[in-house]
Amino acid sequence: MSQPVAAETAPKGSLWRDRNFLTMWTGQAFSQFGSQITELAIPVLAVLLLQATEWEVGVLGAANVAAFLIVGLPAGAWIDRMRKRHVMIWADLVRALALGSLPVLWFAGILEIWHLIVVALVMGVATVFFDVSYQSLIPSLVRPGQIAEANGKLEATHQVAGLAGPAVGGWLVGVLAAPVAILATVATYLASFVALLFTRDHEPPHERESRRPLHREIGEGLGWVFGNPLLRRIVCTTGTANFFGTIATTLLPIFVLRELGLSPEMLGIVFSLSAVGGLLGAIATPHIVMRIGEARAIPISALIFCVVPFFLPAISLVPALAFPLLVIQFFALSFSVLLYNITQVTFRQRITPARLLGRMNASIRFVVWGVMPIAALIAGALGTWIGTVPTLWIAAAGELLSCLFVVIGPFWAMRELPDAHAEQ
Repeated sequence: MSQPVAAETAPKGSLWRDRNFLTMWTGQAFSQFGSQITELAIPVLAVLLLQATEWEVGVLGAANVAAFLIVGLPAGAWIDRMRKRHVMIWADLVRALALGSLPVLWFAGILEIWHLIVVALVMGVATVFFDVSYQSLIPSLVRPGQIAEANGKLEATHQVAGLAGPAVGGWLVGVLAAPVAILATVATYLASFVALLFTRDHEPPHERESRRPLHREIGEGLGWVFGNPLLRRIVCTTGTANFFGTIATTLLPIFVLRELGLSPEMLGIVFSLSAVGGLLGAIATPHIVMRIGEARAIPISALIFCVVPFFLPAISLVPALAFPLLVIQFFALSFSVLLYNITQVTFRQRITPARLLGRMNASIRFVVWGVMPIAALIAGALGTWIGTVPTLWIAAAGELLSCLFVVIGPFWAMRELPDAHAEQ
C-alpha cells in the first residue's frame, strides 16, 4: 500500500520556520475567528430578531449541515480528482458571497427565516468542499513527522478564535446588531481566500486516465474507512456523539437566551471562557499522548466528553448558577474534544494513502456530520413536543452511550496507534 505523499520540499524542523504553512495558517486564523462570530450572530438573529420557533431553529440547524449528508460522499471523490487548495479558494469565495447577502436583505427590510435557511444550505455545500479539502491538504504541505504538529497548531488556532470570537461577536451583536456582526465574518473569509492564493502546496497532479466510475471511487473510500477496525470504532463513537450533541446544541440558543434569560453578550462570554479549555487541550495533547499513549488518549477523552453533557440540562435545576456551570461544562467539553480530535485525525491522516485522503475524510464526514441534520430536525420536533429541557436530558443520555465503541475495545491494550507500515 502506498503511503501519503509528503511535502518533500517543506522545511525540516519546527513549522514556525515554514513560511508557506504560516501563510495558510494565518488565513485560517482569520476564517476561524470570523466563523465564531457568525456561530453566535446567526442564532441571535433567528431567535431574538426573527422570533424563530423551536421547529424553525431545528430546520435552520439541519440546513447548516445537510450538505454533509447530501453531497458528502461524492464530494470526497471529486476532491480527490482536484487540487485541494483550489477547492478551498473557491469555497471561501462562495461562503463570503452567500453570507454577505444577509446584511443586505436585513438593511432592505425583507429578511425572513427562510433566507437564513437558504444561505445555510449554500454555505453548507461550500463548507463540505472546504473542510474535506482542508483535512486532506496537510500531508501535501508538511512532512510526515510534522502532521501532528500542524494539526495541533491549527486546532489551537481554532480554540484561540473560540476564545476571542464569541466575546467580540457578543459585543458586536449587542452594540451594532447581528446582521452587522455578520459582515465581520465575510471579511475574514475574504482574508482566508487571499492567504490561500499565496500558499503553495506540493500535491501531485491527478491523472485523468486513473479515474474510475464515481460510485467505485466512493466505495473504495468507504471500504478503506470501515475496513479498518480502529477507524470503524472511532467513526461510530464520533457519529453517535455528534448525533446526540447536535440535538443539544440545536436547542442551546433557546435554552440559554429564552429559558435561562442570559443575554447574547453573556452567551458570547461563556463560549469565549470555555474555549480556554480547547486551547489548553490543544497545547496539552502532545504531553498527554507522550505520557499515556495516543491509543489510550482516545477512550479517556471520549469518556470525558460523553459525561459532561449532563451539566447542561442540570443547569435548569439551579438557574442562579447558570453562568459558571455553562463555563465549566464547555471548558471540559472543549478540552476533551480537542484531545480526541487531534489524536484521531493525525492517526487517520498518517495511515491513509494520498490518493484516498479526500474520500477517507469525506466518508467519515458523511457519517459523523451526515447524522447532524437528522438530529437537528429531531431536536426541533422533540423541543416542540416535550419541551427543551427534557430533550436535553435525552441528548445527554445518548451521548453517554456513544463512548462505548472506543471504551470497550482494543485501545486500552495498545499504547501507540498503528502507522502506515502496520496497515499494509
